[in-house]
Formats: sequence, C-alpha cells, structure tokens
Amino acid sequence: MFNTRGGTTVDSIPPPMCMSSEPCCALLFDSWFANYRGVGCSVAMTNGKLQKGDKIMLIHSQRSYEVSELGVMHPDEVSTGVLYAGQVGYMYANMRNTREATVGDTICHQDKVVKALPGFRAAKPMVFAGVFPTDQSQFIGLKSAIEKLLLNDSSVSVGMESSASLGQGWRLGFLGLLHMDVFCERLEQEYLTPVIITTPSVPYRVRIHGEKNIKLYGTDELTILNPCNLPDPSIIVEYSEPFVNGTVMAPDSCAGSIMTIIRDRRGECREQTTLENGFSIYKVTFPLSEIIVDFFDELKSVTSGYGSFDYEDAGYHSSSLARLDVYLNDQPVDEMAHITHVSQARTVARRIALQLKENLDQHLFQIAIQIKVGAKVIAREDIKALRKDVTAKLYGGDVTRRMKLLKRQAEGKKVLRKIGKINVPKEVFISILKR
Repeated sequence: MFNTRGGTTVDSIPPPMCMSSEPCCALLFDSWFANYRGVGCSVAMTNGKLQKGDKIMLIHSQRSYEVSELGVMHPDEVSTGVLYAGQVGYMYANMRNTREATVGDTICHQDKVVKALPGFRAAKPMVFAGVFPTDQSQFIGLKSAIEKLLLNDSSVSVGMESSASLGQGWRLGFLGLLHMDVFCERLEQEYLTPVIITTPSVPYRVRIHGEKNIKLYGTDELTILNPCNLPDPSIIVEYSEPFVNGTVMAPDSCAGSIMTIIRDRRGECREQTTLENGFSIYKVTFPLSEIIVDFFDELKSVTSGYGSFDYEDAGYHSSSLARLDVYLNDQPVDEMAHITHVSQARTVARRIALQLKENLDQHLFQIAIQIKVGAKVIAREDIKALRKDVTAKLYGGDVTRRMKLLKRQAEGKKVLRKIGKINVPKEVFISILKR
C-alpha cells in the first residue's frame, strides 16, 4: 500500500516500541468461547515473549494458567507456538469461562510479575432488569440459553429472582439498554426462548439507621438492584443514585430544545462550547435513570438526527427518591415498581397509569389501575369491562326475565373482579417508561 508521499505505509508508520529483552507483558483485549478448546483470547504483546507451555498470570484477576496454544490470525488461526514483542495473536490457556478472561487485563509470567498496563476498568453493569420465561415449563430451556450466551458475554451479571405472578427468573445486569435489547433478542431468535422483561432500573444506594435494622441487613449502606427490595422509608437516612458525565453535541439551531431536554431530565449543564462548524458541545451531569430508556431517541428527534451523545460514570450523588407501586384491582404488581425522584413522582405516576390504560386489554370485569407512594394513591385510571348483551336472546315476555339476567351478570362480574387474572403483555414493562 502506497501513501501520497510515494513511499509505503509500512515505511511511514514506525513499529511499536517494544523490548523483547524485557519480562513478558501482554494486553488481553478480546475473548470468546470455542467448543472443546475453552476460552480463546486476543493478546497484544508489549514486551518480552510468550511461548506454549509457559506459566502465566492475569494481574487483575490473580489467576494462573498454562498456555496450551499460541498463534497469529492469518486470517484464520495459525499456530506458531510463540509470540514476540510487538505481535498481536491469539492464545488458549485452558480457561473454562469468559469471566476468567477480563478484557483489559495484563498477562505476565507467573514467576516474573510486572506492573499492570494503565487504563484497565472492569465492566460494570449499569442497567438491571428481570428476565422471566413466558411459561414456567420453559424455565430449564431458558436457563440453558442464558448460560450459553454468558459464555461469550462476561459483562452480564446474573442473580436468581422469583415473582408471585411471573414465577422463577433471573435478575440480569447489562452495560446499557441496547445491550439488554440485543441479549434478549438473541434469546428469542437464536434459542427460540421468548421472555418477559421487567421494567429496567439502575442500582440505587440507601443508608439506614438503627442497630436492629443494621444487624438485620448486615450493613448500614445497601445497594438496591430491585425496587421491591427497598427498605421501609422510615429507617432510611439517605438516598443516593448513580450519575453520569454526559457530552452532547448538537447543531446551534437546536440549542433551545437541548436545554429543555437537559432541564426535563434533571441535568446540570456545566459547560457549553460553540464550534466553528455550527455545532455546540454541552458538558452535562445527568442522573443515570433519566437517560437509560429513551433519552437518545428524543435527542435524535429534536436534532433531526444530527445530535450525538456519550457518557461516563460519575459515581453516586445524594438525592430525594420515592418508590412507585403499581396496583391492578388492589393487587400489587411488583415487576412494575420502580424508583423515581420525588419532584417527578406524581408526573411519572400519571404517565404510567395512562400507559397501562392504553396497553392493557379489556377484560370481562373492570380494572382499576392505581399508582401509590406508600399508602397514598397519587394516580388512578379505570379500564371499563367488556360489554356482553346477555338479553339479546330475549324476544319479549315479562321484564323480570331481563332484570334477572342483568343481575346475574353483575354478580358474575363482581366475582371475576376478585379472582380474575389480568394479562399484562411483555411490551408494557418497557412502554410504561416511555415519555
């Protein structure tokens, strides 16, 4: 390949500054699972050399292995048995799970430990959602499908969860909402296991008081992954929620709309820079819960597709929070409970009630939708019952026959309202958070 100066690209770009005489040091930048061979790793040698049979250690995970195969990609795997400083290749070392091969980790010889390469940051789940099978008879199949996907995606955290209405399932942590969508789509398309996804949430922290309460929970600071596990507000001293430092780039003509979005999402604009090409850059601090669902869609909409957004973790900040509980005919739906800021509790509750009214199907009995904070109802909607003309078969006669049929129907609807099962489509769990 030639460049514009007449020489080759190889001549113009200098080789990597690596020392073969230094102790072995390599960067692990990718991993995958291969049947019968275990976990394969893509490595970039920065110093020294690595040979088949060497005893190695991963510095951050503190795990030791023996190299079973080494080589380069040309373009497929070509075994060479050795990698020298400056080379990029693949490695197998009898790893059984991709969680053992953390991307960004540093590889060195077990007897010659070196300083870890800078820039390592372990994957941290930021969005949590419950995943349940549509039918409990599919539980074993879904479990197998999740385990197979986890072989190639070590960034997903897994925990068991149970629900009174949905049965046994899992609480999964993802890097973002897109990550969650892709993971669940793969479950349905590759393994034919449709799932019900509960409302996505972010991890909150609360600090509690009282010796008995601290002894009960084991600590005075709790991390809440599921809104249903939020302790009684009377024992909570402080709420904290995760924040992010976001960077928004958008045309200058959309400045007003951008500032409106920032204000509506409880953002704080720290800096605004105007560029020469008609764009502006906004440095904004957002609560993570405000951007995980539909923030990017709204940004693209108001900027006609020209806006872009990126963010990084900014830690936890103190906040005023409240838990919204959803009730259908006085029965709590724990999977729809979520935590929101106190200033937006009534607005969010009203929006959820309207979304449920629009998305839930009518039944043979009336459905009362209530959104509560504690014992106080702050939003309510009703879905009328399906009407059935039970008197259509009457062609005359005494009016008491008509009244008897209507009375029997009314009594039946009362019973149905007590024992009737309300079907909640899986799309509702995410749609209730749409603005």
